[in-house]
Amino acid sequence: MNLKQVVQAIEEIAPLGLAQEWDNVGFLVGDPKRDIQTILLTIDTTLAVVAEAKAMKADLILAYHPPIWDALKKITADGPTAPIYALIRAGIGVFAVHTAFDTVLGGVNDALAEILGIEDPKPLGDFVPDPKGPQYKIVAFVPTKDVNRVAEALYAAGAGAIGNYSHCGFAGEGVGTFKPLAGSRPAVGKKGKLQKVQEIRLESVVPADKAQAVVAALRKAHPYETPAFDVFCHYDVEKKLGLGRYGKLRKPLSMEQIVRAVRAATGTQSIGIVGPARRLVKKAAVCAGTCGKILNTVIAEECDLYLTGELKHHQAVAADQAALTCLCLSHTNSERFALKIIAKKLKNRLKNVKIALSKKDKDPFVWMPI
Repeated sequence: MNLKQVVQAIEEIAPLGLAQEWDNVGFLVGDPKRDIQTILLTIDTTLAVVAEAKAMKADLILAYHPPIWDALKKITADGPTAPIYALIRAGIGVFAVHTAFDTVLGGVNDALAEILGIEDPKPLGDFVPDPKGPQYKIVAFVPTKDVNRVAEALYAAGAGAIGNYSHCGFAGEGVGTFKPLAGSRPAVGKKGKLQKVQEIRLESVVPADKAQAVVAALRKAHPYETPAFDVFCHYDVEKKLGLGRYGKLRKPLSMEQIVRAVRAATGTQSIGIVGPARRLVKKAAVCAGTCGKILNTVIAEECDLYLTGELKHHQAVAADQAALTCLCLSHTNSERFALKIIAKKLKNRLKNVKIALSKKDKDPFVWMPI
């Protein structure tokens, strides 16, 4: 299977347009013309993971974290660029998803929210625009006798889709006025004479990628030489896209119940706890990886619990002072369990490609008693 097909499948799971501006996602290393037969999933692209990919003859590593963050001035077989050097020598490509999968509906943060049973989880912050573009509304003014024909043309071009419904529109009666001037070719009325016509105000919604085609269809189907219409950009105040999730739990849980659920879902054996260790949790927030800077939102929303990867010292102090309980799983452990979710989604889309989870990828920290 060619890389273009693989990338299309990955972007269906984690659209790159959802990634944070500072992130470095997408196809980062490799030959874009190489045939892809085997993909290895990992959090980090270490030398051990590259060796594993080479041994299993993988063509592509799908990494959570980008192996390249900043511009590289040199790539050598030793030092921090050693994995990149090894990848190039082995002819193995790397594609990173990172904050695209953090943000997307059904991604890692929704998976964390589901562990706690958060109802209708909403993003915490670091909001991004919808990569599909904004929704528009087109308003056209059409003679009454022509409205059905024009409406059908708009719907055929892509207007009128709301959820599981098509042909969505609104029509209101009114009177349109115009005076044809010199050089005009009016379909109704005469030059130099003010005209009053019974018209319908026809409204419908249009996705960004269909807006141009819908306007073209309107011009073609409308009987007037110069049709009157407006296109408005919608601002969605309900459906925001961003990092983290928060909301009320379907049912209150004790800390013991939450810890058991987190351990069962993520495989985490050790956790860091900030704040009250015993409480009944009714409202919670989650954010995979490092999401300390939106901690203030968690506190402002009066959550009882914050499940995340890691916190900086001053953030932990702020949480403790606010009597907010935080569970820190470690950065990679808050994300690694989601690789199984990505693998399952990929297998449903790439039937002829072998999908494997890395056995060499691991938390760089070893937690032990002293």
